[in-house]
Amino acid sequence: MTLSAWITAHYEEKGSVAWLAFFLELIAAITLFFLMLLTCADVFGRYFLDNAVDGTTELTEMGIAILVFAEMPVITWRGGHVVVDILDKMMGSTLIKVLGLLSALLMSTSLYFLAVRIYELASRSLRRGEVTEYLQMPVGYIVEYIAIMSWATAALMISYGIYRLLFLSRD
Repeated sequence: MTLSAWITAHYEEKGSVAWLAFFLELIAAITLFFLMLLTCADVFGRYFLDNAVDGTTELTEMGIAILVFAEMPVITWRGGHVVVDILDKMMGSTLIKVLGLLSALLMSTSLYFLAVRIYELASRSLRRGEVTEYLQMPVGYIVEYIAIMSWATAALMISYGIYRLLFLSRD
């Protein structure tokens, strides 16, 4: 089975969105595997060799940032966020669609401006040469990654809202 056929069979998204989801989930999976290996090596070294892996905390923090922000666009496109629908039975379907689009617009706008601020902080961090405490790794690149993935999530959030409005919510 080719990779393309496997993605078509296992992803409900179509076209380039399925490939994007696959790529981002691959990044998350590799990162999670790396975190598992790092934790095992650290625990083994700590208890059996009396020597922990240097910088484990820093690498774990960076790995979690990569993992979370790689999955955020995928979860957003799939509509996997927590939704409270207590009042949906009392409202008409048109109002629910409008509120859904309004919430998608509000969330994507918030994420966009949050990403702008995060990117400014990343630029400042790179200009100042800020590095992690033990491994001396530049912090700005991870912060830039967070900003870029927040922009991607904002774009997918608004497109998901429009997609749901036009194609999934037909009564």
